[in-house]
Amino acid sequence: MTTFERIVQIKESKGAGYFVLIDPDKWQPEQIADLATEACEAGADGILVGGSLLLSSSFDELVKIIKKQINIPLIIFPGSTTQVSRYADALFFLSLISGRNPTYLIGEHVRAAPVIKALGIEPISVGYMLIESGNTTSAEFMSNTRPIPRNKPDIAKATALAAEYFGMQMVYLEAGSGAEMSVPDEMVTEVRDYVSLPLIVGGGIGTPEDAVRKVRAGASFVVTGNVLEKGGKRSLMREFAAAVHGE
Repeated sequence: MTTFERIVQIKESKGAGYFVLIDPDKWQPEQIADLATEACEAGADGILVGGSLLLSSSFDELVKIIKKQINIPLIIFPGSTTQVSRYADALFFLSLISGRNPTYLIGEHVRAAPVIKALGIEPISVGYMLIESGNTTSAEFMSNTRPIPRNKPDIAKATALAAEYFGMQMVYLEAGSGAEMSVPDEMVTEVRDYVSLPLIVGGGIGTPEDAVRKVRAGASFVVTGNVLEKGGKRSLMREFAAAVHGE
């Protein structure tokens, strides 16, 4: 069974899935292993690892360490071609379809594809859409692209449909790390009703109640990351998992 098949099965059996995002730049190496273990024990359905920047030179080793600690899917959430590791179960092959910067639409992908093939990593094709969140996020700044206005669900719907017609496997609606506001529930619902692809929603989801609203709106998977970095609120992971699975 492929990793993509595993996460789809999770969605079908639990109603929705919960992913924990680990940005290597936000944690000390010794904390990362503990966080991954706790996420697994708390009921997370998968670990995403990656970020807009990568200050650490030991990404491959960090992925290897995380993999040893968990029995749930470990998926790379790459910000660039430097974030690739043979130890991951899969890699989100992200195309920033909400922007018009060719580097993040196809350029980085051409450079990364041979490496991914050589290492034998499973690519999961994902249409990545930045949604206006109230402030400039790292993903927006680093990609030099404008997010989709949060009051323009028609643009989001058309963009997601283009991803489906391109043959992508999933759509990711992203408010961004440290977002002031999460993706509007109404936009999630409208995109869900317009396309048949599983929807991942992340960014600005600060409470389990927020996560519940995203699932009710139509999210197949909910992602949290930044909220766990502030104040060491790791106990929240169990609450998030229970909230997502409860819906």
